[in-house]
Amino acid sequence: MPSRNYQLRPMLDPEQLSQAIQQAAEPGKRPPVHLWNPDFSGDIDIRIAADGMWYHEGDPIKRLPLRALFASILKREGDDYFLVTPVEKWRITVERQVFSLNQMMELEDDGVYYLEFRNEIGEFVRLDAEHPIWFEEYGKQSVPCIEVRDGLSASLSRSVFYELVNLAQDCEGEMKVFSGGVGCSLGKVY
Repeated sequence: MPSRNYQLRPMLDPEQLSQAIQQAAEPGKRPPVHLWNPDFSGDIDIRIAADGMWYHEGDPIKRLPLRALFASILKREGDDYFLVTPVEKWRITVERQVFSLNQMMELEDDGVYYLEFRNEIGEFVRLDAEHPIWFEEYGKQSVPCIEVRDGLSASLSRSVFYELVNLAQDCEGEMKVFSGGVGCSLGKVY
């Protein structure tokens, strides 16, 4: 991982940041980070670890509301991730995926069967044509992933992946799960 020079610059305190985000977003919706393109403010020592835990200056960010606030203003540009506000843009480090999907539910919506996943900050994503499963290699591991929103993806926890495998069907030598009218491959049957 390339080293970065962290600069100490004043950043909005969490209360000011929360107020600015709430004012910019419509009630009940995420902030419009796709519309925010401030100048690059620098690198900040915030890291999202491979297990989905957030760290600031090496210490875990334990407060879920603060992690959820940061996740709401997270933006991806190419291979870089940024916390953005209308006036600031700070680059952070992401080791693997931004989120970890740690819960799976089966549900039916308008007669269509879905698998829905919940991440560690309470966001939901359904497995469907817009949010398929893919596998990403990390060292010797093949990790199942799903795009959550706007280029931000999540890895499935091991227990959730095992639940998914239990639902899979053998389709001509390929293990598949079906959700949202789409068959998603989990790999070949050996």
